[in-house]
Amino acid sequence: MNGLNDWVAPLNHVLFELGDDAVSWAELLGFVTGGLCVWLTMRASVLNFPVGIANSALFLVLFTSARLWADAGLQVVFIALGALGWWQWMRGSSTSDAVHHSGSRLLAGCLAVVVVATAGLTVILRAADDVSPFWDALTTALSLVAQWLLNTRRIATWYFWIAADLIYIPLYAGKDLYLTAVIYVLFLGLCLNGLRLWRAGASPTAVTVPA
Repeated sequence: MNGLNDWVAPLNHVLFELGDDAVSWAELLGFVTGGLCVWLTMRASVLNFPVGIANSALFLVLFTSARLWADAGLQVVFIALGALGWWQWMRGSSTSDAVHHSGSRLLAGCLAVVVVATAGLTVILRAADDVSPFWDALTTALSLVAQWLLNTRRIATWYFWIAADLIYIPLYAGKDLYLTAVIYVLFLGLCLNGLRLWRAGASPTAVTVPA
């Protein structure tokens, strides 16, 4: 445990102040790797997965230090889903190498998962004295569905990331993580552009993937 703390400690070193936000190496490097990850995803590059895993590891350190347990736990899930997505893209186990639209039944199922997961997580986070149980639950549900859609190369991933980003921006600003809020403004812009590029590059032979 001490060895792990010694490794993590430099990432928590404060570099500068941004309002009430003491920006650490973890938050700054999270900014850089996060932007790079979304840019690589926008380009449909498989390298988005290792960079995304590094980003999640940095945010895990940041959120654990800030005692944001729900956000920290989400990063662990992201690391696991990122590793799975990396394997899927490298193996070519998704429908094809092209990106695809999704069927209405699949989208309805994704929305149902968001509703059910948000309701369940809200109860759990409220019991854990989370400062924003509903919003943390909703962004967690949206992000997990978005990651699954990314793993299977579905264009709908961008809609869920965009919805999550629109909530994350004021949420992190309210927690005095101003640089992280700025990161999500950047993410939002990149996601909008990613949606445009993926829609333009959708497979003409498989415009809709059945649910």
